[in-house]
Amino acid sequence: MRTGGRLAAAIEVLTDIQTRHRPAADALKDWGLSHRFAGAGDRGAIGNIVYDALRRRRSAAHLFGSDTPRALAFGALLLEWGETAASLNAALEGDRFAPPGLDETEIAAIAAHPLETAPDAVRADVPDWCAPMLERAFGEGWVEEGRALSARPPLDLRVNTLRADRERVLRELSGTKAAPTALAPHGIRIPPIEGSGRHPNVQAEPAFAKGWMEVQDEGSQIAARLAGAEPGMQVLDYCAGAGGKTLALSADMDNRGQLFAHDAEKQRLAPIFDRLRRSETRNVQVVARPDELAPLEGRMDLVLVDAPCTGSGTWRRRPDAKWRLTERQLEVRMAEQEAILSAAARYVRPGGRLVYVTCSLFEQENAERLRSFLAGRADFAAVDHAALFEASFPGRTGLARIDRENGISLTPARSGTDGFYVGVTQRQE
Repeated sequence: MRTGGRLAAAIEVLTDIQTRHRPAADALKDWGLSHRFAGAGDRGAIGNIVYDALRRRRSAAHLFGSDTPRALAFGALLLEWGETAASLNAALEGDRFAPPGLDETEIAAIAAHPLETAPDAVRADVPDWCAPMLERAFGEGWVEEGRALSARPPLDLRVNTLRADRERVLRELSGTKAAPTALAPHGIRIPPIEGSGRHPNVQAEPAFAKGWMEVQDEGSQIAARLAGAEPGMQVLDYCAGAGGKTLALSADMDNRGQLFAHDAEKQRLAPIFDRLRRSETRNVQVVARPDELAPLEGRMDLVLVDAPCTGSGTWRRRPDAKWRLTERQLEVRMAEQEAILSAAARYVRPGGRLVYVTCSLFEQENAERLRSFLAGRADFAAVDHAALFEASFPGRTGLARIDRENGISLTPARSGTDGFYVGVTQRQE
């Protein structure tokens, strides 16, 4: 397929997303199933246009004065692919599968709406109602943070130190532009793709099949590292989900001690069993039923709560979620976070730690929840987060937003990771 056919397909997918209010991944999958003539390269390029259009939705709509699927798709190519109105029209000319080229009215609109003079929320590519929350979290730098959340993400991997080391995996991935991550000691990063390119299918690599590595954002790796799991500990991963942080904690424990993986929605645990086998992790017990946790009360050295949240820190990877999020959903998540923190605290032994993690950038889900928890618990106190980060990543405090009492925030603009929050408390002896 040429540029015109790919652009037309992207407009079709964006129309499906917009009219049926469905996730982008589902719409792209259905398009691929009904257009089997499209090769993997074509599907990848179409997906890139769709995701770029969703990441830069407000910017693209501003350029055209319209948020139609056509405006968003054309806007994506202008904003992210280095195209101009002239180069796009030249590429579409003579292509019978292409949409009509940009007309004089559209070209005039683009010239009349430079992004430099657009409102802050437009330049940040965020919903209006989210803008005050980002400004509250990041002050004058909030627009830069929003823009970073609208960029293409890298592909990050975590080396499973139970089976390999980083240099060995890097040799296996030679030719993929893989390099060590900036902070995570066992992380590997493959840079964001450009244009119509695709990331390598790392899950098809022999190193993945042998359990040498897992796909995991560097921010998630850093959060697991800050939890401080050590060999011999008794650890509970209270919201384990598919097990990404469970595996990272187990590796930090060198397969020694006991690690219990639990999730209130047991179907979310389904992928963990294959991952445990492949990684040769032996110190993890999966506990699906809440009543089976009773024997652990007051015994855990470390309880990790990777709480359900709005996922605002993952908007680079799931940009459609940015536009589906509502204030009501935020309120529901905050209530869930309160309840989960309260429930998880009972498993921490005196002197043990309760670590609260989200992939959100909103203060309401992060430091506010930590302060609310501590306000009702005289038996818990926040650790010194500045000292914790310095001990874990010496000399690198500039790569995170750290509040000594209120926690640590990782962001795309500051840290180069997805957005994460880590708040650590300790139960008093």
